[in-house]
Amino acid sequence: MSATAVRRLPPVAEVAVATMVLVIVGGIYLASSLPKQAALGPAVGLLAASGVLLAWNVITLRRLRPFAWATFFLVARWSLVGYIVIAGMLEYVFVRDHVRGSLLAVLTLMLTVYAVNIPLLLGFSVARYQSPAGD
Repeated sequence: MSATAVRRLPPVAEVAVATMVLVIVGGIYLASSLPKQAALGPAVGLLAASGVLLAWNVITLRRLRPFAWATFFLVARWSLVGYIVIAGMLEYVFVRDHVRGSLLAVLTLMLTVYAVNIPLLLGFSVARYQSPAGD
C-alpha cells in the first residue's frame, strides 16, 4: 500500500464542498428575488460562514507538510483561470440586469468565494493522490 493511500489528511475537500453549498444557497436566495431587492441578512450570514470555511481551508492547506505542492498549484492555477472567466461572465450578467448597490456587492463577494474555492478543491483533490517526494 502506498504512503498516499494510508496518510490521513485534514477534511479540506469536505469543507470546500460545504463552502460551495453555502455560497450557492446564498446566491440562489438572492437571485430568486431579482429584480427586487432581497433581505441581505441571510445572504450575508451565508457569505460570512463560507468565508470562514474558505479561510480555514487555506490556513489548513498552508500548514500541510509534506504535500505535492507543484501538482496542487498546476491544477489550481489553470482551474482558477477558468473560474475567473465564469465568475466574470456572471458578474457581467448581474451588471447588465441592473443589479446595484449592496446586492451587487454581496453577489460579487459570493462569486469571489466560489471562484477561489473550486480551484482549491480541484487542486487538493488531485494533489492528495500524488507523491510529495518531487516537491
